[in-house]
Amino acid sequence: MSLSIDVVVPVYGNWAVTKDCLDHLALQTVEHRLIVVDDAGPDDTVQRLHDEYPHVTVIALNRNSGFAAACNAGIRRGTADLVVLVNNDVNADPAMLERLSEPFRDDARLGSAAPLLFQPNGTIDAVGLCADPTMAGFVRYHGATVDELDSDAPALLGPYGAVAAYRRAALDEVGILDEDIFMYGEELDLALRLSAAGWGTIAVLDSRGTHLGGATSGRGSSRQRERAGFGRGYLLRAYGVVTGRHGIRAVITEVIVCAGDLVLSHDLASTRGRLSGWRAGRFAAKRSAPVPGIDTSIGFLRSLRLRVGDYKAR
Repeated sequence: MSLSIDVVVPVYGNWAVTKDCLDHLALQTVEHRLIVVDDAGPDDTVQRLHDEYPHVTVIALNRNSGFAAACNAGIRRGTADLVVLVNNDVNADPAMLERLSEPFRDDARLGSAAPLLFQPNGTIDAVGLCADPTMAGFVRYHGATVDELDSDAPALLGPYGAVAAYRRAALDEVGILDEDIFMYGEELDLALRLSAAGWGTIAVLDSRGTHLGGATSGRGSSRQRERAGFGRGYLLRAYGVVTGRHGIRAVITEVIVCAGDLVLSHDLASTRGRLSGWRAGRFAAKRSAPVPGIDTSIGFLRSLRLRVGDYKAR
């Protein structure tokens, strides 16, 4: 039995990139409904969508609310069995959606799926996310080649945000993205919640696309690092990591990360973000534990190496 598909594309400016994404989605080999959410962008994307893509459902938010809120607006508008979130800087191969949806037909408890995403240079961008016992998340296989996919890698927890497929019934059960996280960490949190609720996940290696942005694009601006820090601090508190059995490890790790960021960037963006996220996490909805998808084999040193993109970290 075929499953209906909603594709949600959140956008904020950069029309040329968005147009390329939509043109690639138009070539998909499976029927789907396309929902584009403009997060109060600074250009004329909304008008261009109406003029050039009349078949697309367009949602125009009246204020910039962040990645999670934009995705959620699209999720709420749809009704399909599956929801596939696609960043506007992803160019999907023609069979990406078809291949990504196929495993959901055979496993009623499959809650999410991750494709194989490449960087423009041909190396791998990501094959979903993994997480260590402190709930720190990392992209899998970033920088690897296809030939290295069989090498040891941390266990899959869930999809990476650039392209993420979800069963709507699973989202109905655990909730959608947490809008208190403006950007960075929202898809990790959703993967953790789905795993805790017993929903499965899978990497679909014949579902492919190219992510122009990439999983890691340098150190990023101060604002980016602060927002990433916010997500980390928020989840540390929401999941009670610091007061749990891995609390000491988590605190030591975060001190090292913040000190490193200070040395490399000469600012306290990561620290400010973590403190702000920690304060906000006090009011977060209680998260369930344990989380089966956590990779307990990721030790302290390995997690530090994964933070700098060493997918082969042992």
